[in-house]
Order: sequence, then structure tokens, then C-alpha cells
Amino acid sequence: MAIVHQAWVVALTLILATTPPHIAKANAEVGVDPPPAPPAWDAIPEDVVAHITFSDQADLQWLVAHYDIWRVDHTRRQAMAWLTRTQLLTLQMQGRQVIVDEQATHDLHTAAAAIRSASNENGIPGHPCYRTVEETHASMAELATAFPTLVQEVKLGESWRYVKSEGVQGYEIRGLVLTNQETPGPKPVFFLMGAIHAREYTTAETAMRFAEHLVRSYGVDPDATWLLDYTEIHVAPQTNPDGRKKAEAGLLWRKNTNNNFCSYEDTNYHYGVDLNRNSSFKWAQCTGSTPCSSVDPCSVIYRGVAPASEPETQALESYMRSIFADVRGPGDDDPAPEDASGLMISLHSFWPKILFPWGWKSTPAPNGKALQTLARKFGYYTGYPACQSGSPGCIYMTDGTTDDFAYGELGVAAFTFELGNAFFEPCDAFESSILTPTLGSLTYAAKVAVRPYVAPAGPEVISITLSVTAPVAAGTVVTLTATADDTRFYSGGYGEEPVQSIQAMRYSVNAPSWITDVVTYPMSATTGIFTASVETAFALIDTTGWAPGRHLLFVEAQDADGVWGAPTATFLEIRETATEEKRWYFFPMMMNDGANE
Repeated sequence: MAIVHQAWVVALTLILATTPPHIAKANAEVGVDPPPAPPAWDAIPEDVVAHITFSDQADLQWLVAHYDIWRVDHTRRQAMAWLTRTQLLTLQMQGRQVIVDEQATHDLHTAAAAIRSASNENGIPGHPCYRTVEETHASMAELATAFPTLVQEVKLGESWRYVKSEGVQGYEIRGLVLTNQETPGPKPVFFLMGAIHAREYTTAETAMRFAEHLVRSYGVDPDATWLLDYTEIHVAPQTNPDGRKKAEAGLLWRKNTNNNFCSYEDTNYHYGVDLNRNSSFKWAQCTGSTPCSSVDPCSVIYRGVAPASEPETQALESYMRSIFADVRGPGDDDPAPEDASGLMISLHSFWPKILFPWGWKSTPAPNGKALQTLARKFGYYTGYPACQSGSPGCIYMTDGTTDDFAYGELGVAAFTFELGNAFFEPCDAFESSILTPTLGSLTYAAKVAVRPYVAPAGPEVISITLSVTAPVAAGTVVTLTATADDTRFYSGGYGEEPVQSIQAMRYSVNAPSWITDVVTYPMSATTGIFTASVETAFALIDTTGWAPGRHLLFVEAQDADGVWGAPTATFLEIRETATEEKRWYFFPMMMNDGANE
């Protein structure tokens, strides 16, 4: 193998004797000296993590098209990449400034070795917090069995190996539909998908934990309860199961396992199609002079032979078409209606960011401002920067992606979450710092699925209290107090979200305000007048005539622009009225037999 690599290096040395113009420009701008003589071949690891200098966005796109780029520091103009030994030497011979990250390289090899040597019975080897494909599917079936009125298991489609082997190998792509089936619709739809890139461990587990959290909190947590009553939530944790099995063995496998066009199986140059470059919307249509996906079948961003050529892509697109209405026109500049419902999130890792369309070009999408607002709301929960993926300074341009498809073809508000700081994220980091804030952002996503282009701009109700904590008798007057906040946004340096004062708050009983014929009741500012961006309000609720049982109170706030934000709920329970017992009193009959006369 070393002889083959050395032959490649000699050939590339001859080919690259002249430095390409864009690389010469990069060298001039950063003041790079002529490259030193390459180190001895045996002194270089088989693969390394390194930082590559680039000159501008076009130069970055060239790197993305040729190498496995993990993240980008736009301020320093450095791209973090996973490189084979051959790729490293090739870049150095081009005159690139390439700095090997010894710590990241050590961590990469240590994590892979730990997976190969681990002996835990449950979960991915060395990472017991992440369920395998089989364990994920088993958990999905168990949840559907345990909660039949809240959970329905569905089949989205089949993996490449499953199709090729006619079901002997590979996997079905499975999903869950979470909603209270006893509550009539129609209901807004939220679709959450994970692990389209196989090596991104956190994503499938996060999707599964979100489903379990909602279902197991029904009847206990007010927000989880109303979300399942009035929203239809679809969760597909393992959307690339064939590739995931490769990654479970410690390989940094990104793509599916279609081996029709490439035979390599090791490092970052292997067979398969990148399912997040294979979508039918704007496939291979990235704007600019440099491609945003690859025609090289061994590349990590190989886009496939045709739009939606892969069965996994076909399954996802067909499923989204079945659950979402098409509300956007055919033109690139046609916006979705402001009152459109429906939201889609694809979970990825790593590079902590919240991304939104467009990816295929640098200019904003027609609903770009509204997408940006919601992304900044997600950023508040996660602490992640929020930006349009294709805009300069965000990440880099992409085409054929899942979120561009959902928004571009159907008009669905679509986002990508990049979670954490590693593909094989350690379990302690996942459990302690990633999972909880991500679940918070996903819960908020479900709340605004009914109005994703409007509600996120409005205030968020952050706390609700009642003057009673125990069940009360019907007729009791209860004080409802709530606080709303219009400042909960985070962009991470990508602009600032406008903040307004709050001008009104209201509540409804047992159903959210958008349900037909639901009555809303005004609340009063505790200070007497609404003037600030954070306000507290109250209302006196007369429960006369209320039926015994648990009731939901929904609270919303409106900003100075007239936008009502997402509701937050609490429980108020009316106890059974004690029925007075009927009592029969028996008195002994006194018989007068005349004895005392």
C-alpha cells in the first residue's frame, strides 16, 4: 500500500509543478513561505486532522469539493479537514499552509480504537449512550406498543442494501408519528430526522430521546401534553441505517453504502453517495464557479448519478411530500405564505450552528428573514450561532440538501442543527451539555410548527404560576400570573434580532387560540401598563361551571408589532364535588302495653 501511495505522490508532484492561481493568491495574502521539503513518508500517520488556509469563499469551495472539510474558521480563513497521508502531502506540495492538529488527530485515533476494543453489551461500542440501529428500531416498536393512542410506527422506505438484496440485508427506514389520535385534526406537522450522515452519533439518539420525552411526559408536563394533543410530530431517527452500521464499527462513514461506482472502503475516500447532496431540489446546481458537490464517486460529498438516485433519498422526499402541503410556487423567488404551517429539522454534527436555506446560493431565500428569526430562537436555546448556510462567512455553499428540498419544493420552514464538537461525541458531553438544550429547542420548534414564519418573532411566555397548587372546587377564583420575554434570540455574531415591547397578553382554556371558536381572555400588566420587552401579567379566573378534571390554560403574548408568540401552558385541576350522603335514621318504636298504667 505504501508503494502505491508513493507512486501517487510522484505523479501528483509532476502534475502540480505549477501552483494553481487561487492557491498562489492564498499564499500571497497570508504570507506563506515556499513549502518545506515533505517529511519522511513513514513519519506521517495514515490520516490526520489538519487546518488548511484558504484565501476567499471560492477557494474554500474548491477545498470543500476535494476534501473532507469538518468545520471552517472564517475569521482565520482556515478549514479543518480530515486528510489521508497522500492528501496532506499533495496540499503541501501545492504550497498550501497546512497545520496538522496533533490533539485532534490523537483524539480521532483514540476514539476509533476505543470503539474497536469496547465490550459494552448495549449501545455503540465505547459509546453506550447511543443506541445501535437495531436498538433504535426496537425502542421505536416498544414506544408504539406502550402508548398506542399517542404513537404510531410507520415505514418511510428502505435502505440501499435492503433494496439490492431484496430484504435479505440492510434495513427499513422507520419513523414514528406522535400525536393524540383521539384529538381531531387537521394539525400542524413537525418532521424531525437524524443521522442522514452516518458518523454523526448524537443525531439519531437526540431524535429518539425527543420522541420518548414527549410521549412519557404526556399528562405530566403541560407543554408536552398540548403538543401531542394539537400537533402531529414525525420522527425518523435513523435515515441512513446502512451507513450507520459502518460508523458503529468505528469508521468515520458519512454516506450510504452504494458500492456501484467506487470500491474503496477505508479512511475518508470510500464508496457510497452523500444523501445530503442527493436531493432532487437544485441537485448539482450550486451557483458560483466551483461545484458544491462532487462527481467523484469516492468523495465524501459524492452527489450520485442523478437527482434522488438513492432509495434513502427517495423515501425521505416521498414521505415529506405525503405529510406536508406544497405551499410555495415554482420560482426561486416565490415565498411561502406567511401563515403557512409545517416545520422540518435535520439533525447533524459537528460544528455548533443552526443553519437555514438557501445552501445552493449565497443570496437569501424568499422567506429568509422569517427563517433567520426562528434560527436565532433556536440559537438562544442551544447557544449556537445561526446563519444562512450558503451565505459568505457562515459555512460554505451546498446543493442537493434535505433542508433546501423541504423549503424549496414544499415551502416548509426547514433547518439543520449541527450538534456538539465531535462525530463520535463522548457520552458525558452529550448527556451534560448537548441533549437538554437541544430538547428545549426542539420543543419550541413543535410549538411554532403551526406558524413558523410568524410566531417566532413574537414574545415567548417563559413562566406561569397559579395562586393554587392543589385541585380546587368549581367556582373557585384562581389568579393566573405569567411572564413573557421578547429578547430570547441568539445569532452568534450573525446580526441582531429586533426586540419590541410587549403590548398584550391573553389566555385560553383547554385549547390554543388558533383552534376554531376558541375564546381568549385578556390579562393585565402587573405594573398597570405594558411598556417593556419583558412583562408580567395576571388574570382572575372564575372556575364556576368548570367540569371536574384537569384543564389546560394556554398563555400567549403579543409584541408592539402585533405578533403573537408561541403559547406556553399549565394545568389547573378541578376536584370532584363531594356528594352529600343520604342518611337514614331508624328510631325504635315504643310499644305501650299498658304495664305502667
